[in-house]
Amino acid sequence: ICRLAIQGNNLQRTRCATLSAMPTDFAQLANEVLRRCRQLATYSEDPTCLTRTFLSPPMAEVHRALGEWMQTLGMSTRVDAMGNFVGRREGASSKRTLLLGSHLDTVPNAGAFDGVLGVLVALAAVKTLEETPLPFAVDVIGFSEEEGVRFAKPYLGSRAIAGSFDLALLTRQDARQISLQQALLDFGLDPAQIAAAAYHAEEVVGFLEAHLEQGPILESLGVPVGLVEGIVGQSRLRVRFVGAAGHAGTTPMEARRDALVPAATWIQAIQRYAVECPGLRATVGSVHVVPNAPNVIAGEVELSLDVRHAADETREQALAHLLASARQIAVTHRVEFQLIEQTSQGSTAVDERLKKSLADSIEDCGHRLIALPSGAGHDAVVMAEKFPMAMLFIRHPGGVSHHPDERVEASDVAVAIEVVSKFISRVSREFAE
Repeated sequence: ICRLAIQGNNLQRTRCATLSAMPTDFAQLANEVLRRCRQLATYSEDPTCLTRTFLSPPMAEVHRALGEWMQTLGMSTRVDAMGNFVGRREGASSKRTLLLGSHLDTVPNAGAFDGVLGVLVALAAVKTLEETPLPFAVDVIGFSEEEGVRFAKPYLGSRAIAGSFDLALLTRQDARQISLQQALLDFGLDPAQIAAAAYHAEEVVGFLEAHLEQGPILESLGVPVGLVEGIVGQSRLRVRFVGAAGHAGTTPMEARRDALVPAATWIQAIQRYAVECPGLRATVGSVHVVPNAPNVIAGEVELSLDVRHAADETREQALAHLLASARQIAVTHRVEFQLIEQTSQGSTAVDERLKKSLADSIEDCGHRLIALPSGAGHDAVVMAEKFPMAMLFIRHPGGVSHHPDERVEASDVAVAIEVVSKFISRVSREFAE
């Protein structure tokens, strides 16, 4: 338990218990969770690093390991038609279910804790319940796909759970021209049963996702866990500048229609605008140059743009400004600007009742309550479209995510397990009232 004192504007930690001072059962469970996270990190498509994409062979190994651990807790297990792995602890009534979990897939060259930590913290919390009767069942879900790596489309697993999966996506192909439908069949799943993966809104008590913060706020404040107060809205675009390819040595500078120059100019404009707009995040993370040869003027440049802000109106205004800027830059440089694809996700609010239950559980465990937004998207975004949703952040030392250096402290994991356990018990009592 961390106790903090505020002296003037300085936040000083006056006492922070070590792992050995935590209750023995939570400390042991935390070490078990970390050991299992590292074990799951060995199930990878690349022997040199952790890469585990949707419906890949290593995902089957993860399912096998999770199944064994869940069965030791007396949970039944199943894999739905979208590859989500579900472990169920029955309650006094099977008509209502509390959902816990996070995702099992990773980005390329990933860390060991993004996603899977939330699944294993949920399992550890279930273990603390032992024979405690609950008025509802508890399902721990390992979502099959959140990152969007294999099919360039995120949240496929949670969309199936929420009943919002678009069957047109079954024709989408990965880099090897394997369709989503074929990938499901190859994994031993039946695409015709995808609709059966959905939960009905009236049967779900709520959904809680525990996750690494993936940022530095909790570390800077010296607290182990935080209450997510909402998830920022996000827009993702693919755009293209089209000029004319030409010989690097024979084409005069004044005659060129070099697509890379306006693309670079626009990237700089994006950076300037985002720095000046409080709370805005704008990122060009992918640039593809055609023909991408050292002695050829770029004829085409395709870029990605990721824009995020907690206020949807601010994000939409920023997007409109940046697109107008791109079109003007294109005119100036005598090239064409094309908007290829645009998808947007509005900011996501947490359920007020679950938020209060989680806040009370954090304070019951003796910790200072810190509420903060999530700048990253999570399966919770999709789940909130249909079910009451809450999120718990776990302190992330260094804040380096989607990278092998990803870290988490056992003492913080122990706190998270205790908080989730108390949350389940608190929701159980409220449910019975």
